[in-house]
Amino acid sequence: MHSVRFTAETSSNGVMERDFTVGEVTGVLWSPASGPDRAPLVLMGHGGGTHKKAPAMAGRAHRLVTGCGFHVAVIDAPGHGGRPRTALDEREIAAMRRAMAAGEPVGPIVVRYNAHLAERAVPEWRATLDALQELPEIGAEGPVGYFGLNMGTAIGVPLTAADPRITAAVFGVFWHDLAETARRITVPIEFVLQWDDEHIPRQSGLALFDAFASKEKTLHANAGRHKEVPRFEADSAVRFFARHLGRAVTSPA
Repeated sequence: MHSVRFTAETSSNGVMERDFTVGEVTGVLWSPASGPDRAPLVLMGHGGGTHKKAPAMAGRAHRLVTGCGFHVAVIDAPGHGGRPRTALDEREIAAMRRAMAAGEPVGPIVVRYNAHLAERAVPEWRATLDALQELPEIGAEGPVGYFGLNMGTAIGVPLTAADPRITAAVFGVFWHDLAETARRITVPIEFVLQWDDEHIPRQSGLALFDAFASKEKTLHANAGRHKEVPRFEADSAVRFFARHLGRAVTSPA
């Protein structure tokens, strides 16, 4: 089992940011700068073509840290960030670019490629969670949440289905192809859907939401296209995790 190895540390606006590695996996852990108090952990999955410190990741992490005092961890997905791409990665990325340039549907390619990435990423996430729970400020008994849209959902749904340590999750903006796996998930879910998504048919997103076996699940359907998820959904996620991971929201969110 690999341990967390911190490679860099900065602090600003009450948030400590620490780069880390677990084996060959690169990640970042955001924590309250006030000290190593034990607190819940939220795992976040980034979108396709981005990386662990993409603006959306940093912004959501800061909301969760300053709003609830959580720890937040993101790792680079296979072939993303500074991680090397395989020949399959290159082929699938090229196929997506060709489809987009030709105005053809990209959904079948994205779904296929993201399923392959999930096969590689889920074991990495579970090993990372093992290592993070060895840290005294996180611990093995604390609650764990997961937050990921787009590719973050493609990886997060099988991860949440496989790992009972995750007790609440925010997903969304993905096709219904994950439905079979979603039926194995019973933890509380908040699900984000873009009503006018040009890539994901509305009924496909609704079918994925319907598939979750959770007794408590909430659908947030917003007007707008694929990349127009409102910023207030991040604030809603803060409140969702505050309810389900046991922390009060300590600043406006």
